[in-house]
Amino acid sequence: MMPQWKPVLIIKDLTKIYGGGCPRCLEVTGPDFETNICRHCGAVVACGQVSFELYPGEVLGIVGESGSGKSTVVRLLYFDYEATSGELYFRDGPSGSPSQVQLPQADANLLTLNSFQKRQLRHVCLGMVYQNPHLGLRMAVSSGGNIAERLIMAGYRHLGRMRDRSAQLLAKTEIPVERLDEPPRNFSGGMRQRVQIAKALSNNPVILFLDEVTTGLDLSVQARVLDLIRQLQSEFHLAVIVVSHDLGVIRLLTSRTMVMKCGRVVESGLTDQILEDPQHPYTQLLVSSQL
Repeated sequence: MMPQWKPVLIIKDLTKIYGGGCPRCLEVTGPDFETNICRHCGAVVACGQVSFELYPGEVLGIVGESGSGKSTVVRLLYFDYEATSGELYFRDGPSGSPSQVQLPQADANLLTLNSFQKRQLRHVCLGMVYQNPHLGLRMAVSSGGNIAERLIMAGYRHLGRMRDRSAQLLAKTEIPVERLDEPPRNFSGGMRQRVQIAKALSNNPVILFLDEVTTGLDLSVQARVLDLIRQLQSEFHLAVIVVSHDLGVIRLLTSRTMVMKCGRVVESGLTDQILEDPQHPYTQLLVSSQL
């Protein structure tokens, strides 16, 4: 990474604890204890003291087994969940939406914003593609309507322009434009994911989050979705965080990777380095199990 580049996102000690919690939660959980459940109070440390930076145009992977906390991290960054503690700083602005939303100062901890301010920031600067399309799409609303909903929240008001923008995005994600007025419930799993991608890109996001986007898809469909993501990331120069348990997806899409276990980051570095010469015993097990 070029040293003069400034990160677009800075995360410090991001923590999410389910349950009452106690002062010892972070001391008695994690990979060293092989659990993320506090033995003193029974609270679950979904992720604990996660810190990293994301740079413009970078694709960062987060990998780990189920329950490792990788999806929790991106849901916290997308403001789907409320963090228990930590700091989150955003160093960029919207890349082309007509929204007049006033963004917070670069030195403002975004986790301290109110719900309305978080929604504004999400609609203008962030995009998310969920593992389950039902979380990202209204299945009974037309594909164009799903995209238009996002455009309205990002500041668009002209109906014709929204329809043109929706058609353009569907074409880019390889959805036939004539299906613009058809609801996603009529689509296959791969097509639903591509509509989600189109919706996520509609506000010209600075950062895109991908949460297990190929899980449950046929291999041929997975390949098409991954090729599409690579193409769009390069075209729009997006900063992307990819969450996956599939090291093949991580190898194909990402330049840098974090490995999580029991809610903690156990190893991070260049993706090729992580996959070819893993240092942590858990990463070694993860890599060897998928060879």
